[in-house]
Amino acid sequence: MSRQRSMEVIAQAAYVTIGELVRLSDVRYSTLKFYTEEGLLPFEQAGEHLTRRYPREASLRRIGELRAMRAAGLGIPEIKARLLEESAAGAAGAGSKAG
Repeated sequence: MSRQRSMEVIAQAAYVTIGELVRLSDVRYSTLKFYTEEGLLPFEQAGEHLTRRYPREASLRRIGELRAMRAAGLGIPEIKARLLEESAAGAAGAGSKAG
C-alpha cells in the first residue's frame, strides 16, 4: 500500500491525485469523480492504466467555480454550457490577439 503524502507536500505539488484533491477541497470523492466523468474537471493521464493527475491550482480554482454555480442554482447541463461558452470566448479572444 502506498504512503499518503503530507498536506504540506500536497499543497506545494503541481499535480495531485483525486484523493489528495478531496483532502485539499473538502469535496466528496464521488462528487469529484462525477465532475471528472462529466468533463468538468480536467486531468492528465500518461497511460490507460495510470493514475489520473489533476493540476492542483487549476483544479481548485475550477472546483470553486463549480461550487459557486451549483450554489447559484445551476444544474450540470447549464454549468457545462456556461463553461463551454467561456472556453469559446477565451479561444476567440486569444485568436484575435494573435493577429
